[in-house]
Amino acid sequence: MCDFDVGRWTLDVERWAFASKHLRFKLSILAALAKTGQTQHAPSMHNPEDRSFLGHPRGLGYIAFAEAWERFSYYGMQALLVLYMVNRLLHPGHIEHIAGFGPFRQLIETFRGPLSVQALASTIFGLYTGLVYLTPIVGGLIADRVLGRTRTITIGALLMSAGHFLMAFDVTFLLALTCLLTGVGCFKGNLASQVGALYATGDNRRADGTLGEVYGWHYGFGAAGVGMLIGLTIYLFGRKWLPPDSPVVVAEVGDPGRVEKGKRAAKTRLTYREKMAIIALLLLLPVLTIAVIGNQQIFNAYLVWAQDHANLVFFGRKMPTTWLITLDSILSVSCLAGAVVFWRLWSKKYPEPAEITKISIGSMIAVTGFLSLAAGTAIATGAEAKVPIGWLITFHLLNSIGFANVFPVSLALYARVAPAALSATIIGIYYLAFFAANNLVGWIGGFLEKMPATHFWLLHSALCGTAGIIFLVAGRLFGHLLAPGNNESNRQ
Repeated sequence: MCDFDVGRWTLDVERWAFASKHLRFKLSILAALAKTGQTQHAPSMHNPEDRSFLGHPRGLGYIAFAEAWERFSYYGMQALLVLYMVNRLLHPGHIEHIAGFGPFRQLIETFRGPLSVQALASTIFGLYTGLVYLTPIVGGLIADRVLGRTRTITIGALLMSAGHFLMAFDVTFLLALTCLLTGVGCFKGNLASQVGALYATGDNRRADGTLGEVYGWHYGFGAAGVGMLIGLTIYLFGRKWLPPDSPVVVAEVGDPGRVEKGKRAAKTRLTYREKMAIIALLLLLPVLTIAVIGNQQIFNAYLVWAQDHANLVFFGRKMPTTWLITLDSILSVSCLAGAVVFWRLWSKKYPEPAEITKISIGSMIAVTGFLSLAAGTAIATGAEAKVPIGWLITFHLLNSIGFANVFPVSLALYARVAPAALSATIIGIYYLAFFAANNLVGWIGGFLEKMPATHFWLLHSALCGTAGIIFLVAGRLFGHLLAPGNNESNRQ
């Protein structure tokens, strides 16, 4: 009975921690933009004076809660994925039931060589989570040029739900991942790109893993599918308060969510400033890739390492490994809120740093988190014991503080700088950094079996530190290209 209560408590906390974390992500993006006073989406704003959702347009509430449920769905499944493969799916009795897995594994091992269960799971995880951030480019183009955002987002949500439900069966594992990848591509960037269109020009307001581990893997995947359907319902219910589609797609009169077949608006010519700013954003993508590798490793090798080498006894109870994801979500919510408050208080006395400077600061703070893991591992290795949970809590706290100044701020930067006609496409390009990072996470995660854990975490610390230094230098060299400005005055 005691185990049941612990699992149930952990599940409830994790569900709402995931949802709250990404609602905070959305609101923190607004905070990051609050000082810019610029937007390029004014033509699609319905009511510039709308303040019915916590002082922001009502449409923001529907977008935020729809995305929160989508993130609950995605991260709940992601928390399960590696542990599910390592502990069950890739073992005899299950692996031979996966349709098409033989040729798929052969293709992977053609490039990587023979792989152990852990290394194979890490590689599959890296490919999946990497492609999750590549497909939004295609989804953005489809929304901007063909179907419009509403139809594309709806299709994406339905595909993601189908993918989660298919994960409940061994035979449809690869088909499930394909549905999830296609669905995320249609959903992810297009939803995020609608936020800027809610605000008028000059508006300063812009600113379920444990269930699977404790009760059964398939219940966790099923819960993720239900979460995705809830997110879609919220989005469609609030459609009339959301901005219309891309200016390239002309909507029918009286129904801004539908696309009039065959009609297209004239292409908007990019200004010289916009072109140079886009080039600067592209140059920053590899650096952003390096910066987020450590955080993305939390869902991969970190869970496998913690399962075997960390003492997860908390107040006398042995917690499930996925509880660490719950902890990370709770701390992320707190640190995101704390970052917003901190920078607001800072701006009252001192000039607020540019977004690229905040990203540099966040990357350097994340360095200390991985140093704490390395230190805890080194001490435990010397004492021939497991790493105390205090070192892991310290890591999650420091990493959450750092990441609160990396992900939402960088997303806000790309959303603000993106030209109106290419907003969804630029957001899709932004996720290229995560595509590359997650593929590297899968490759680097395989080193966990080949090098001492202390060196493994020092490697991640070095990657974060390198990115932080490069961001700082880049801000000095071409930060002016990313600063808010009047594009029309720079037209050439």
